[in-house]
Amino acid sequence: MSATTLYERIGGATTVDRLVDAFYQKVLADEKLRPFFEGVAVERLVAMQKEFFAAALDGPVQTSPFDLASIHHNMGITRDHLTRFVNCLVDVLNSETGIAQSDAVDITFRIATYSDEVLGGAGGTDG
Repeated sequence: MSATTLYERIGGATTVDRLVDAFYQKVLADEKLRPFFEGVAVERLVAMQKEFFAAALDGPVQTSPFDLASIHHNMGITRDHLTRFVNCLVDVLNSETGIAQSDAVDITFRIATYSDEVLGGAGGTDG
């Protein structure tokens, strides 16, 4: 019996695409997160985020590993910002009917695992 990856359990690329699209709608609607995306090519960012999610959920990896520390360096991201970001993900996962609760928790955990890299390894600043 072969092990099924989290990526496969939730429905693969179709579900990841839908989740990330809904996730970024929430993120961009958040008044404290929106400023981080001003002047950013959102379509490109969303495409990269879909690849990141796929990789984080044991799906196919199509690009080289992401250097999250460099990407987010000097952006002023605080633990509060990151919490808001993760809460947007939790909201989307809670509204997604086709994903088991245990898989939703696993997705959140896997994405939150990268928080130190996003915050610069030192845990960021409170704010």
